[in-house]
Amino acid sequence: MNIGIVNDSPLAVEALRRALALHTDYRISWVAQDGEQAVEMCAWQTPELVLMDLIMPRLNGIEATRRIMASTPCAILVVTVDIGENAQGVYEAIGLGALDAVNTPTLGGGDLRSGAAPLLDKIERIRRQLRTQGHPPLPTALPSLASTGPAAPPLVAIGASAGGPTALATLLHGLPADFAAALVIVQHIDAAFAAGMAQWLDKQCALPVRLADGSDSLQPGTVLLARGDQHLRLTPAGRLLSSPEPHDHLYRPSIDIFFQSVAQHWKHETLAVLLTGMGSDGAAGLKTLHDQGAYTIAQDQRTSAVYGMPKAAADLGAARAILPIEAIAPALINACH
Repeated sequence: MNIGIVNDSPLAVEALRRALALHTDYRISWVAQDGEQAVEMCAWQTPELVLMDLIMPRLNGIEATRRIMASTPCAILVVTVDIGENAQGVYEAIGLGALDAVNTPTLGGGDLRSGAAPLLDKIERIRRQLRTQGHPPLPTALPSLASTGPAAPPLVAIGASAGGPTALATLLHGLPADFAAALVIVQHIDAAFAAGMAQWLDKQCALPVRLADGSDSLQPGTVLLARGDQHLRLTPAGRLLSSPEPHDHLYRPSIDIFFQSVAQHWKHETLAVLLTGMGSDGAAGLKTLHDQGAYTIAQDQRTSAVYGMPKAAADLGAARAILPIEAIAPALINACH
């Protein structure tokens, strides 16, 4: 796997070199000392993965991510000192197409392999995504979505990955405070950022946004965000259940796992949206919901930071509508009315 490093700190670059040397399949293509140089290096030789620092002279990692994804798109992992302190920058970078974030390994005392493990785990997960993107599994046949039982609010199920924070902020900002549906979001994001992202999204819209606690019921006008380390499922009783199983799934939380549980257990009005992201997670689940009569939407290529998941859904014929991000909220409002 060819990897580019973007970091202005010689100590950080050396730490990354030593960490990558622990894996024989990882090769450093080049090292850039700031975001501007990184954009130039990507244009010269686009690697499979860029390890992007956030705070650098001349051009920071957020703007470099935007320019790279616009001109020579590739996988980007934010690697910076104290990602907790730089959470706002992480949300912005992921909103522009970065896949994930992790702390920079250090050269301090202790076992190098242990210190490098979080970084190497993120890289390996991204490599698996790159290998499997564009090949969604065939949808599973499930019972019809016939509306039965007591009255319940419409459910809007939303999946997002790279580019998701910005897309979600745009979508939620377009919904009124009296929006009658319950909304559940599955965003590929590290557990360290999930609670902060819920708080961040809460400030972007008129609807309350909070982290799903694993035993929620669906309430109209409330937005629930899946935890970063747990799959989210809808139970036959219409409640949300968080679980780490299956452990070996490529994505946790998985959009497909949630969409399929909605298809199986929610017998009321359903709307489903698949937003920007790498790979194909959510495409098969969206197809199942589509085939059962749900109103399904995929984000269009022009407004997607990474046109992977929505494209996979479009290729499956899973979307009744393919819309720019700014048109999705009006479509949801119209459909619920």
